[in-house]
Amino acid sequence: MSDTGRSKVFLADNSDAGMQEAVRRAQTSFGYFWREVAWERRRIIPGLDLACVKAPFSDGEADTSTRGNPSVEQMWLGDVDFDGQFVSGTLLNSPNWVKSVKAGDEARLRLNEITDWMYAIDGVVYGAFTVNLLRSRMEVHERNDHDRAWGLDFGDPHNVKLVPAQPKTSGTGTADIPEHPMSESMAPSLRSRLTEDRSMLRAKDDRGWELMHDLALAGSAAGVAILLECGADPNAITADGMTPLQLARSLGWNRVVSLLISKGAK
Repeated sequence: MSDTGRSKVFLADNSDAGMQEAVRRAQTSFGYFWREVAWERRRIIPGLDLACVKAPFSDGEADTSTRGNPSVEQMWLGDVDFDGQFVSGTLLNSPNWVKSVKAGDEARLRLNEITDWMYAIDGVVYGAFTVNLLRSRMEVHERNDHDRAWGLDFGDPHNVKLVPAQPKTSGTGTADIPEHPMSESMAPSLRSRLTEDRSMLRAKDDRGWELMHDLALAGSAAGVAILLECGADPNAITADGMTPLQLARSLGWNRVVSLLISKGAK
C-alpha cells in the first residue's frame, strides 16, 4: 500500500463466482467493521493498527477484457467514515493503471459499491474476504511473501475472522453479532454522565448528529437503551435527514431496531 515501491498485483475476473461471493460477504458484514471503527474513536489509547475498505476505481466505462491492463482497479481507502448511506475515505494506493485518481484523493461510495474491508488489532487481521480468497489460491511461499509484505497476520485464508475473541459466525450479516465489549463496559459511565448532564441527550456534533445517532449506527443496544431511558428522542433527525431507526437498519442492528420501535421510532 506504500508509494515507495510497487507490490505484486493480483488480477481477478469480475465473473469469478468465488470473488463475487467474497464481495457479497464483505458488504453484508460491514457492520463488524463499522462498529470497530466507531468504538475506536472513543478510545483514549488507539486499539487498531489499521482500518480500511476496498473499492473499484476506473477512468470511465469498465472494461476488463484486457487482463494485462485492466480499466478497473481495486484500491484501499483509509480514514473511513460512514453516514448510514455512503462510505467515504482517503485513497491509500497509487494506481497502476487508472489515471483519474491518485493516493491521497478522497472518495465517497454507496455501501453496495465497496468490495472488501479489513481492520487489524495487534497485527491480526479481521475481514479481508477478497484478500483471503486470493491467498487461498496462492502457493504457500507466495502467501508467506504476501503476508510479510503487509507485515500482518492474515491467518487461515479459509476461515475469515470477523471480531476478536468471539464465536465464529457465518459472516453473512450483523443480526447475531454479540454486543461489543466497549458498549457493555461503558454503559454504567454513560448512565452516570447523563444523570449529571441531561444536555448530552440533545447535543449535536459538527455533522448535526446526536449521541443517539452515533450509537444506533454503531449497533450499541446497551447505549441506545440508556439514552431512551433518559429521554432521548427516538425520532431525532440528522442534518442530512437520517433517523436513529434508519441508521440502525442500514447495518442490520436488529436489537437496536427493536429498542427504538418499542419507544415509538418511525
